[in-house]
Amino acid sequence: MKKIFCLLPLCLALHTALSQQSNSNVIQVNIDLQKTAQTIRNFAASDAWAGQFTGNWPDSKRNQIADWLFSTDTTADGQPKGIGLSMWRFNIGAGSTEQGNNSGIKDEWRRAESFLQEDNTYNWKKQSGQLWFLQAAKQRGVTEFLGFLNSPPVMFTRNGKAFADKGGSNLPRENYTAVAVFLKDIIQGIHSTTGVQLNYISPVNEPQWDWSDGGQEGCPYNNEQVAGFTKAISKTFSEAKIPTKILVPEAGKINYLYAPEDKPDKGSQINAFFAPSSATYLGNLPNVYKGIAAHSYFTTSPEDTATTIRKQLHTALKGLEFWQSEYCILGDNAGKINGSGVDLGMDAALYMARVIHSDLTIANAAAWQWWLAVSPYNYKDGLIYIDKNKTDGQLRDTKMMWVLGNYSRFIRPGAQRVQANVSGSAASKDFYLSAYKNKDNTLRIVVINNGNTAASTSIHCQGLKAGSMRSYTTSAAGNLQPGDVRGNTVLIPPRSVVTITGNLKQ
Repeated sequence: MKKIFCLLPLCLALHTALSQQSNSNVIQVNIDLQKTAQTIRNFAASDAWAGQFTGNWPDSKRNQIADWLFSTDTTADGQPKGIGLSMWRFNIGAGSTEQGNNSGIKDEWRRAESFLQEDNTYNWKKQSGQLWFLQAAKQRGVTEFLGFLNSPPVMFTRNGKAFADKGGSNLPRENYTAVAVFLKDIIQGIHSTTGVQLNYISPVNEPQWDWSDGGQEGCPYNNEQVAGFTKAISKTFSEAKIPTKILVPEAGKINYLYAPEDKPDKGSQINAFFAPSSATYLGNLPNVYKGIAAHSYFTTSPEDTATTIRKQLHTALKGLEFWQSEYCILGDNAGKINGSGVDLGMDAALYMARVIHSDLTIANAAAWQWWLAVSPYNYKDGLIYIDKNKTDGQLRDTKMMWVLGNYSRFIRPGAQRVQANVSGSAASKDFYLSAYKNKDNTLRIVVINNGNTAASTSIHCQGLKAGSMRSYTTSAAGNLQPGDVRGNTVLIPPRSVVTITGNLKQ
């Protein structure tokens, strides 16, 4: 008995120490619903270039693609069927497909049909596969659509092709209005053919690049040319009472929005288009969207550089809305991850998640959009991969798609990002968290655990209904796997992305 008595204080001390250690390993999350940041408009991907073929694949396969991308339905056990994209990007082709090998674009998957024919009439049976996906998206609840041009129609370009010569703009000034009328006709024709309204038109894509190698449809522009073209489109839309908004300029990388970089006549685009004193000011045009778009390429690694660039952008925006309108894992990313090679697993997915987090929480992006929804290439550019076969083939989903779904399915248009403070010794550089309040009075918290050990999070939010939280986990073990949350503590598995959902008090 004496020995037991002597050991009892030691046992109590050990228990206390272990409890303190356990508490110190819990990441404390404090959410303030009253402190809000940007409003989220959409999460999206594009139909380039495989949509022209997969939209005509057998019904079972094209519907599986559409379900994965657009569905917000669940199975009987609560498993999400898809990632619920809230916008779909439609590639308005320039007509390189009709030119065949004479187009100069060797890869026929990177050519695109045009609705506009040589006799200046329209054939609405063209781009049929892409039109199918427009309708499939609408049927599954997508309400916003964007049409984008990589190149003007070949009949309006300087060289009669869908790519440029020696980096010069391929659209002559005298054809600005003709292409503006073409875009008006496209909006009206697609609506009458499919019932889908294109809410946005993006007339230029990465205007900083030369687009002279024939790798795909493309056209360069300097700021003066972007402005002239955009003014012609806005005037045409306004006169025809077309409500579609024009989104500019889809800069090739974020830096071009706030700095001249290596192309002074193509950089500093925030000031060029939205400073009232600028000669190329577009902010007063009725159809121009009061926001600016760029792509996150070449700005994502190393992480401190990515942070600096996004802070500089946020400062330069001065309240202007920012859309991250295209991204895939491209290049070598400072040795962090290489774009070459398909990766269906969590390495690419976790890298993508960190880019989304940075764009949303540092640059305050209102929209986040991926490049190829469906890819036939051996590259980290697709949410879904297919055989390079025009009529049929195998489908492979990716962890990148499901991780995007950790955001897109749960953070809906009109949501506001709210302040989320993270503390605790376990909150390492491998842990990222952001929170959002939807218009339907629901809370969404997205947690990225890039580390090799589990992290325990304790959620504190005044206004959150007790017992209303659920979790959806994407990891090597599953995709948006639903789980119940007891109390306010959620275990975040290693190398995973978890969305925590909850209901707010009215």
